[in-house]
Amino acid sequence: MGIVAKKKAVSCKRPYLLGKRLELSDHKKMTILGVARKQLASSGFFRLTMDGLAGESGVTRQTVHNLFGTKAGVLEALFDQLAMEGGMERMRHVMQQTDGASMLDAFVEVFTDFWAKDRLLMRRIHGIAAIDPEFGAVVEARNRRRQMSAGRVVDRLSRESSAHDPEDRARKITTLYALTSFEFFDVLVESGGNEKDAAQRVLALVRQSLMPIPPSFPRSI
Repeated sequence: MGIVAKKKAVSCKRPYLLGKRLELSDHKKMTILGVARKQLASSGFFRLTMDGLAGESGVTRQTVHNLFGTKAGVLEALFDQLAMEGGMERMRHVMQQTDGASMLDAFVEVFTDFWAKDRLLMRRIHGIAAIDPEFGAVVEARNRRRQMSAGRVVDRLSRESSAHDPEDRARKITTLYALTSFEFFDVLVESGGNEKDAAQRVLALVRQSLMPIPPSFPRSI
C-alpha cells in the first residue's frame, strides 16, 4: 500500500512540474522576442544574432535554439506576435463575410490598421527584408498569404457580378495586393497625411479600382 501511494504521489506531481516548465518556457520566449524587437527597432537586422539574443535575454544560445530553432524561427515568432498585437486575427472573420463589398472593406481595414500599429518598426522590417535574403524570405511568406487572401476577396466579388475573366481576376488581385501593401500605405502617410487619412485613401482607391460603378455615377475619390 505504501509503495502504491508513493507512486501515485509522484504521478500527480508530474503535471504540476510540466506546467511550471511550460510557464518558464513561455516567459523565456517572450523575453527573447522582446529583445529581438528592440534590436530590430534600434540597430537593425545585422545585430540580431542567436548569440546576441541569448546574451541580452540572459539565456544560453542553446535555449534560443531549443525554443525557436533558427533565426528565421525567431522572426516567424516575432511576426506572429506583431500580427496578434495588430489585430490580424480579424482576418478569419473577414474571410467568412458573405457580402463582397463588406469583405473588401474589412480586408482593407485589417491591413491598414496593422500597418498603422507600429509603422516605424514595419518600415524598418520591410527595409531590411529588401537587402537580407533570410529576412526577406520570412516577409515574402507573409506577403504571399496576403496575396492569397486578396484572391479570395476578388473571387467573392466576381461571383456576385458573374465575372469570370481570368485576366481581369489577375489584374484585380494584383491591384488589391499592391494597394494594401505596407510600402504604399507608408508613402501615403509620408506624403503629408496621417495614418487615418492614409487608411481612408487606400479604401477609396480600392473601392474605385475593384467595385463596379453604375455609368451614371462618375468615378471620384
